Amino acid sequence: MAVASASTASDVQNPSSLGRERDQSLNLDSLKEIGKKALIDALNSVNGAKTLVLDPTLAGPLGLVTEVSLLKHHGVDKMFWLEPGPLSSTTTNIVYLCRPLIKYVKILADQIKRHARESLKHRYTLFLVPRTSTLVSRILEEEGVLGDVTISSYNLQFIPIAEDVVSLEQDNAFKEIWVDGDETVIYNSALALDTLQKLYGPYPRIIGKGDYASRLATLLSRPLPEQPIPGEFNKPVVTAPFDSLIILDRQVDMITPLLTQLTYEGLIDELIGISNSQVELPVSLLTPPSAPNPANPASLPSTSAAAVTPVNNEKMKKHHLTAATDPLFAEFRDLNFSSVGKNLNRVAHRLDEDYKSRHQAKTPAQLRDFVGKLGGLQSEHQALRLHTGISEILVPITRTDIFNKSLEIQQNLLASYEVSKQTSAIEDLIAQGAEMQIVVRLLCLASITAGGIKAKSLESIKRDLLQAYGYNYLPLLLSLSASPLSILLPNPLPVSTAPSVAASKYPFTTLRKSLRLLIDDNPDALDEVENDISFVYSGYAPISVRLIQCIAQKNGVISNPAEKVLTDEADGKGSSKKLYAHPILGWKGFEDVLAAMPGKTFDIMQKGPGGDSSPPSISSLLRSSEQTSTTVVFFLGGCTYTEIAALRWVNRQHKGRKFLIATTGIVSGGSLIESIAGFGKKGPGSKDTSI
Repeated sequence: MAVASASTASDVQNPSSLGRERDQSLNLDSLKEIGKKALIDALNSVNGAKTLVLDPTLAGPLGLVTEVSLLKHHGVDKMFWLEPGPLSSTTTNIVYLCRPLIKYVKILADQIKRHARESLKHRYTLFLVPRTSTLVSRILEEEGVLGDVTISSYNLQFIPIAEDVVSLEQDNAFKEIWVDGDETVIYNSALALDTLQKLYGPYPRIIGKGDYASRLATLLSRPLPEQPIPGEFNKPVVTAPFDSLIILDRQVDMITPLLTQLTYEGLIDELIGISNSQVELPVSLLTPPSAPNPANPASLPSTSAAAVTPVNNEKMKKHHLTAATDPLFAEFRDLNFSSVGKNLNRVAHRLDEDYKSRHQAKTPAQLRDFVGKLGGLQSEHQALRLHTGISEILVPITRTDIFNKSLEIQQNLLASYEVSKQTSAIEDLIAQGAEMQIVVRLLCLASITAGGIKAKSLESIKRDLLQAYGYNYLPLLLSLSASPLSILLPNPLPVSTAPSVAASKYPFTTLRKSLRLLIDDNPDALDEVENDISFVYSGYAPISVRLIQCIAQKNGVISNPAEKVLTDEADGKGSSKKLYAHPILGWKGFEDVLAAMPGKTFDIMQKGPGGDSSPPSISSLLRSSEQTSTTVVFFLGGCTYTEIAALRWVNRQHKGRKFLIATTGIVSGGSLIESIAGFGKKGPGSKDTSI
């Protein structure tokens, strides 16, 4: 496997051409505005000043659609987390905003009964996200407080988290579906996808893979309840109509999230943690340097001083990572981390040259031009300082023995190289004190790629794991071994194994060849890695994105489409040879690959305005040279930042098609394991809150 210093094709992108293509992408601002207006309408339905009691898991998503000042403007006097204990409110109105979970409803009922015992008079309103639940009403009735509460809903659906990514921001969707057996999120996803097609146009075709993905597709192909959309958002300008909806459920490719993400944004998520597009960083990285005086050359910043002071034991602050306001993040986020350093250096040199241009400013007009550019230079310099600081946090971790040993085990397992030695190496990591989630991820990866682990070795590692990390992780191991997950399996399977478990064994070695998942370890392979989606894992192509290529970029599965483009550029022909994306023709040509994988395969033609659901004719598939369409890709159960980066790479290889990536949430191997274990992302600890 090629351990690449994989700079991607994005290194050689023409910014102006990217800008023109982005102009034809869907404008997702409507989704944010709908979420904001629905929240305002909900708050305005409660007259007078109000106390807002907030589900801690909603603080991050709400921060992406609104701000505290707007809530204050619409009557919110004070805000608290929804947590056990007494609630003190100076307002008559108390508004609860939470997801329909039993633990939150019990807390709410206890607080209402406490107020009744203390003879406190309040009016209670409960807004459930994203919709009301009969179960909630029943629990409130059992608690004897149903008559005291007005129940309504706040229909928060897709939230834009990037210019081409929307998310339901439901962190526990994977656990709810595959561990708890709660399919509520599937129905919520159907409603959100239905809203999307009402805003931007119908999905002519729904294609996908996976049992739960098939259930979602079935829901979408049937009439769903009407959802009110504010009139001003009913008809947004659509420059790139949908050509299809691709749905993949997470179990179709469990290997990808188990691997360590090697893109810049992915590695930040792995090692620091990104939640709702926010990352906690030392305050010194987020504090801009003092404003320089252009009249005093000594006060102008030096790009060589982009290095930051040590950040050990420093106060932390949340920072919103977004390409909308950070041009360097837009450039770096999808790069393999090994190439970020040289790009930071390149930007530093360019900024240094820009600052030095003041020496050529002789006339008042030239000085005025330099001062006009100074604001942008300062902003870019602060961004350089930020990303240099983040890199300085990441690099020491990537040089640790445990991190590199983990990467080595992953690469060997993907290549099926001496599997028994890899299981021994996993045991060694337990002895070295590696984090629980690292060990469990590697164990799951070994089981999936090798078709199971020798029973004796598996039991030995499980025993060591429980003794090292605690027996509270026993439910985690049981969930990973049980249906429908069936990830941690012995090889061979016991005779008593259920047929459904045996049928779910993953044909990794077959897929590795048929989907060209692994780039061979030879000098020529490095160029191939740089021009293929495998750059996101330094030589391994995510199965999920290969499946999407089977539908939307068929030539990319069997060869590298970027190679011809780069050859043409070397010949002086430039990017004019970039071809138009081929029409969506379903799984054609890859039926055997799909048949070998567990889970249902589906391809549903939606009925058009005339009620016709027959396949389109060849002539109707021929696009005009100026037409651009949008393919929606929905990950049920979550997707990783590396999959997003790989899809963006696919998007850049052709003209005429854009991808809109939709997901139940952003996940990593660590977040999935911790979610299944019941130790998911914790809400903030302080009682009084702000978004």
